[in-house]
Amino acid sequence: MQSIIDKLKDNMQLLYRRALDADQTLARLQQQGQGKFQQIFPDDAGFQVQSKRFGPYVEELAKDIVALEAQSDSPSFEQQLAMVVKKMEQLFSTLSGLKDSVKK
Repeated sequence: MQSIIDKLKDNMQLLYRRALDADQTLARLQQQGQGKFQQIFPDDAGFQVQSKRFGPYVEELAKDIVALEAQSDSPSFEQQLAMVVKKMEQLFSTLSGLKDSVKK
């Protein structure tokens, strides 16, 4: 189980750095009058937080990973792991999409 948690933490570091860059990009776009949206992810995406920036989503995911690590012996570990992985995939995908769309 610890190797899974370690991989999640490694991915979190990568997500954190990408989120910082993406938030700077979003701030620039909004200063230019673009990027007019209320939140990054829809209500049914699995996140509790609603934000125009990636930072709060990454912070929520980091808290989820800490909670998951504390529950490594719990019967609900696999269910919680699936939720964490889903959020992580959504963040990676959305960050990648933003990066690609800004390049064009």
